[in-house]
Amino acid sequence: MQLPLQVTFRGMDPSAAVEARIRERAAKLDRYHTHIMACRVVVETPHRHHHHGKLFHVRVDVTVPNHELVVNREPAQHKSYEDVYVAIRDAFDATQRQLEDLARRQHGIVKSHAAG
Repeated sequence: MQLPLQVTFRGMDPSAAVEARIRERAAKLDRYHTHIMACRVVVETPHRHHHHGKLFHVRVDVTVPNHELVVNREPAQHKSYEDVYVAIRDAFDATQRQLEDLARRQHGIVKSHAAG
């Protein structure tokens, strides 16, 4: 990564353990695309009132030359996001898939369908 990772916490206190997990996962992204310029991660808890535990929203923005990939993990769609580590895992897994797809497209490696 050319620029340092940016980690932001909103609506919650910063956590060294959560930030360490984010840094660990972000460091692995270079395996999937060799020209990552920047990565920004926002972890937040919405201000809405919930009957159950806090739900976490994780957003990962990755900038590569000529592209910006954005992954959102919305808590309203995934009740398992009461665990911040699950939300982080899913956000980085989705980011990884998008980087792999982009790298394949940029290198001309695309699936071709049999002509029929």
